[in-house]
Amino acid sequence: MHAIWTAPDGNTEFAISFDQQRKNRVLVIPALFDEANKLRRLTIEMMRRLDASGVDCFLPDLPGCLDSLTDLSAQSLSNWRNAVALCVEQIGATHVFSLRAGALIAPTVMPGWRYSPVTGSRVLRGLLRARVIAARENGIQETPEDLLSVGRKSGLVLAGYALSAEMVGELADSQANVANGQIELLQSDIGGAGLWLKAEPDFDAAQADALAAAITAGIAG
Repeated sequence: MHAIWTAPDGNTEFAISFDQQRKNRVLVIPALFDEANKLRRLTIEMMRRLDASGVDCFLPDLPGCLDSLTDLSAQSLSNWRNAVALCVEQIGATHVFSLRAGALIAPTVMPGWRYSPVTGSRVLRGLLRARVIAARENGIQETPEDLLSVGRKSGLVLAGYALSAEMVGELADSQANVANGQIELLQSDIGGAGLWLKAEPDFDAAQADALAAAITAGIAG
């Protein structure tokens, strides 16, 4: 159930794995920041269904996240892209599946799927908005524009995440990746409302079924 892999900095990271050394091996790249928490159970349940369908799958901890011993404030999108590329090699992934902003760090030359991809600037706007609202409730006036200016220079703590200046700048400037051969799965393809819109983490078994079915159908051709 748990596997380990080595990040570019040499640190050992964990991954949830369903690995029976089968032909098709899917690397699952999580959504980023708060959306990763909201979609965590959906992601794991989708993987359980893939395993039952005969597909190996792996969900790595990104450096600085979850059980990683690396400091999040030392990370950037570029660092995560390099880490994901190395993880692909180590597990021998044949396909990649990314959720939401995970598409920003996914390899673009592998076959796979992108679930409701979103730009980094949109993710950052949500984090900045959450900080502004929290500050206002404590009688502090902040604006997204001022925070972004500070963040580009010295980093920011947003929604409890300590983001480096490089991370803030890359999120602000990032555009959606062009991925050849990867299928974009829209929420309308899956059904129901996106769980990242919920105030708290939630789960929808039908959505997990639909995501796994889309992947297995794509693999089968």
